[in-house]
Amino acid sequence: MDILDTVTTYWGWTGIEAERVIAINEFGNLIIKDAQGKFWRLCPEDVYCDIVAQDDNDYNELVKDEEFNQDWFMEVVLQKAVAKFGELKDGDKYTLAVPEVLGGTYGGANLKMVPHERIISFYGELAKEINDAADGAKIKVGSIV
Repeated sequence: MDILDTVTTYWGWTGIEAERVIAINEFGNLIIKDAQGKFWRLCPEDVYCDIVAQDDNDYNELVKDEEFNQDWFMEVVLQKAVAKFGELKDGDKYTLAVPEVLGGTYGGANLKMVPHERIISFYGELAKEINDAADGAKIKVGSIV
């Protein structure tokens, strides 16, 4: 399955109509342009897929934003991941073993290297489960690997 199909299958419930991947970082985050020309950020480890720019002009401004770039490149966490696992292998990305929404931290002990498709599918399922759950409800969580 290609990455756009994976996004559609596991994150389509957010309303995204993925047309083209614009950028991918080492943690499997995606910037996706949709059929209406809007830009979405899929941030698996933080279990969200949201519109970040309404059009090309908004996106060009966004990528100049220092805060956005710090969050996108995750340099400190990336250094920890590379030190722990080495460089990424084909098809793999770094990710959190336990997502922050479930008490995980952005630290060395909570990092894994996992196939990108699995990251997108696992966190998409988790995000939907959380989204559909009533406040205080229990959710079922599988394993990232």
